Amino acid sequence: MMPAAPRNEEEKRYALTVAETEGGARLDKYLTEALARKFDEDEAASAGGAPSRARVKQLIEEGRVLIEGTRPRPLTEPSYRVKRGEKFEVALPPPLPAKPEGQAIPLDVVYEDAELIVVMKPAGLVVHPAPGNHDMTLVNALVAHCGDTLSGIGGERRPGIVHRLDKETSGLMVVAKTDRAHRGLAEQFAAHGRDGKLTRAYKALLWGVPSPKKGTVNANIARSTHNRSKMATLKTRLDDEGEDVTAGRIAITHYKVEREYSDGLVSLVECRLETGRTHQIRVHMTYIGHPLLGDPTYGTGMKSRAAKLTDEARAALTRLNRQALHAWHLGFEHPVTGERMSFNAPLPEDMRELVEELEGS
Repeated sequence: MMPAAPRNEEEKRYALTVAETEGGARLDKYLTEALARKFDEDEAASAGGAPSRARVKQLIEEGRVLIEGTRPRPLTEPSYRVKRGEKFEVALPPPLPAKPEGQAIPLDVVYEDAELIVVMKPAGLVVHPAPGNHDMTLVNALVAHCGDTLSGIGGERRPGIVHRLDKETSGLMVVAKTDRAHRGLAEQFAAHGRDGKLTRAYKALLWGVPSPKKGTVNANIARSTHNRSKMATLKTRLDDEGEDVTAGRIAITHYKVEREYSDGLVSLVECRLETGRTHQIRVHMTYIGHPLLGDPTYGTGMKSRAAKLTDEARAALTRLNRQALHAWHLGFEHPVTGERMSFNAPLPEDMRELVEELEGS
């Protein structure tokens, strides 16, 4: 078993005892809820906010959670089921610094307070550093803008990030600036709106017009076995008792056709997510036979349709040079004040120009 991580004087330690009603819970879930109660009782600690479940899982795996006994030992399995009466000690280190360096990248700030910031991410900007994109990301811009206030609890390479958009997708994003904001926002995004707190909507330009014009796509998504850079839908598979045992992750997209252009050659569709999978809208719209305009990964094979556009619309599509997808609406409950926050962002210039040409055709 992994040895306990080194301790230092800056760490805060919390002693927790599992109540009778808490027995059977996963260790990471129990500790998240128990620490939240502790932080509520400790005014000094609450200023920074209790750790999120993702952070608690990280602490467990680092060996910072001890279970008491004749010889206290670290528990490193987040899925461990706690038993009533068990005693734990959690060593909570100070927040990790955001390692990415700040870079002077233009940042379109829609809203900002001491806890969070809402920005309009342009197409072409990667959200956080990753292999192949080590800098010049949204995170680098945020570090430069927010400085020491940016939360490090989302991970050293993704400080404050609670959701993401594909590089070539434009739209609204919210980023946590404190640990307590990160915890609250992460919980809302994990629920994907099922608790009524989070709302997200996207505008997409599709080839053709979906039928029916308002519907739901429910198809599991997994990484393609033929191309690891792509995602794919999976066929439903039932066991001998009729239970759904389809592999992959559940993915549900609600869509509604808003406009039709060029006699149904193209449609403007609003999509709302009930889950948040990689490339979900792009994969699901392709699955129902209506890939996004400009999508280089899932929208290939549309040259014959593109040839039917007017010269002006075809030129605008060439200038777009990306999937026609924009996260236009974002709503959530402020993780600290409880206030309902709602933001809308109009189509960016490249998509707006394409729509204007389609309207004139």
